[in-house]
Order: sequence, then C-alpha cells, then structure tokens
Amino acid sequence: MSFNNLDQLYRQVIMDHYKNPRNKGSIEDGSFTVDMNNPTCGDRIHLTLKVEDGIVQDAKFDGEGCSISMASASMMTQIVKGKEIEEALKLSKIFSDMMQGNDYDDDVDLGDIEALQGVAKFPARIKCATLAWKAMEKGVQEEEQE
Repeated sequence: MSFNNLDQLYRQVIMDHYKNPRNKGSIEDGSFTVDMNNPTCGDRIHLTLKVEDGIVQDAKFDGEGCSISMASASMMTQIVKGKEIEEALKLSKIFSDMMQGNDYDDDVDLGDIEALQGVAKFPARIKCATLAWKAMEKGVQEEEQE
C-alpha cells in the first residue's frame, strides 16, 4: 500500500472515531473520573473508568474538542477495556513514545491507535492526541494515592 493510500486510510479511521465515537458517555458507578483540558486547543474531556480487581471493566468519555482529541479518546477507551491497569498504563507509555517520535514496543497490537502516528509530525497537535491518555494516567495515580 502506498504512503498516500495509508495516510488516507488513517484519516478515515480518525474521522470514523470522531464522527462515531466509541464509549461516549459516563459510568454512574465508575471507580474514578477525571476532568482535563487542553487550553491551547480548547479540548476538554471527562473520563470515567470502572476498575474492579485491577482490571478496567468499563471506560467512557465525554467532552468536546478537535477530531484528533476525540478520536484518540474513543480509541483509548476501546483498547483499555478488559486490560489490567498495569497493561493500560503500558499502552499509554507506548502511545506517548509514538507521539513523541521515540522508539516504542511495536510488538503490541495498537489497533486503530496506529492511525494517530502521523500526529507526531505536528507538535502542536500532540497534546490533543494525548489528552485522554493523560487523564487516564492522572486518574490511576490519584486512585493509587487514596
């Protein structure tokens, strides 16, 4: 597949998650919720995770923002469901490394998240892509401190 075709496919995946977000909403009995925003772009997210026995049972988000931030939140909530918290945090580290153009563990199946690789070329948009992931990290950290 040529670079242009792959780039187009990635754009389609991002727009699909933006226009048809997965896991949009909130969880009434969530383990924790986190509100974060990206003042540079105006993105804001309300993330709720339900964690039982160290496993993410459910993940939902609400908010508003650019296509990259909302698509990333949709993708993130999809991939962390059913994962142990440690594995979800590992995925967050891999995603952060990918966004910063660093080497990362490419043996891990990132699914649709790979469509966001091109964001690394646009430093101003990296905060958009990582907002939901940072919210998850913050929530886990706050939960561990309690």
